[in-house]
Amino acid sequence: MKQKMKTKKAALKRFKVTKSGKILHRGHGIRHLRSNKSKKQLRSLNVPRKLTGRYKAKIKKMLGV
Repeated sequence: MKQKMKTKKAALKRFKVTKSGKILHRGHGIRHLRSNKSKKQLRSLNVPRKLTGRYKAKIKKMLGV
């Protein structure tokens, strides 16, 4: 009998899968040292980013998708 793959909980907290199958994640550089950054830069950093390439396949496997 084949066993199910367990979802990696750390990956589940960090990534979101859309209905079309894209994987979104938060970028870096938004947590601290915000006063040195412009408002425009902070707004652009706050947008979720799309995963691509080989890394996307690894994360999909971790999420059990």
